[in-house]
Amino acid sequence: MFFDSSNNIYRVIVVGVLAYAGLVLLLRISGNRTLSKMNSFDLVVTVAFGSTLSTILVSKDVSLAVGLVALALLIVLQLVITWCSVRSSLISDIVKTTPTVLLLDGQLRQDDLKRVRITSDEVLAAVRQHGHGHLRISMQ
Repeated sequence: MFFDSSNNIYRVIVVGVLAYAGLVLLLRISGNRTLSKMNSFDLVVTVAFGSTLSTILVSKDVSLAVGLVALALLIVLQLVITWCSVRSSLISDIVKTTPTVLLLDGQLRQDDLKRVRITSDEVLAAVRQHGHGHLRISMQ
């Protein structure tokens, strides 16, 4: 009723521990860039890590070795893209977004808020989340 056989549970436990350890090892080998503050490109890679790890855990069709190779491939691709983006402004523009100033001199920049599709309430919630009770702002 709750599971087909105990072998499936043992497989998930053993493969899960090994795959997790392998992912941690691969991330440590790849350096700080993989674990640093994320931009949108890094977020996509992180979601791909999670999806790949999940597939390794629950799919009998994917061996641990194949799964670890897939994780290593994602890390290598991320390193190649970041290496190229440091050396090419075209690639950097493709994979990275430029920051947008939403609050300047105590004023919310409404045109920029609309352009990036963020509400003033979301900005204020982020400010509160970072430990500030409120901002004295005026709307443009």
